[in-house]
Amino acid sequence: MQHMTREEWLTRLALKLRPTFEQCGVQHIPRFRVSCGLPSGRAFSKGNRIVGECFSSVCSADHTNEIFVSPTVSDSLEVGGILIHEMIHAIVGTQEGHKGRFLRLARAVGLKGKPTATIPGESLVRRLNALIGELGSYPHAPLSLLQIKKDGTRLIKVACPACGYTVRATRKWLEIGSPICPTDKIDMEADI
Repeated sequence: MQHMTREEWLTRLALKLRPTFEQCGVQHIPRFRVSCGLPSGRAFSKGNRIVGECFSSVCSADHTNEIFVSPTVSDSLEVGGILIHEMIHAIVGTQEGHKGRFLRLARAVGLKGKPTATIPGESLVRRLNALIGELGSYPHAPLSLLQIKKDGTRLIKVACPACGYTVRATRKWLEIGSPICPTDKIDMEADI
């Protein structure tokens, strides 16, 4: 299926996962929207990165659960596992956290591992791979901050050529004009 957006792909996968939840005894899946978007924190951290988040329907003006899959993830199988994890939060309620009903349903649908960082087990991997085969790969390239060069500081060193008096200024103010040395009353020079 070409020309499918990430959100269409995620929504179609969620619809195809409904029978998996029904087989585990889930009678009602509450209304939710799913999107690719940054979680509220730690999306780019090196350790303990958050890759998905479910906001309770009480947070939404139209009382819809909001599920987000981090744009740092592009692997279809991993995205499927994240989506299932967040759907469970929508089903049992976000107030449940990662214990009790959440953990029981996670294990029943085939998620394994630490409750806060589940991954699909063997049978769920087969199920997800079959569904991904029907949908095609997740239409997304991962977002990374590794390519962004950090300036280190926004302030630029400016010094008087005569006495060496030094200050720091932003590029914005230096574009307007150089500061004047308070001692020598001459334009200071930026160290660019």
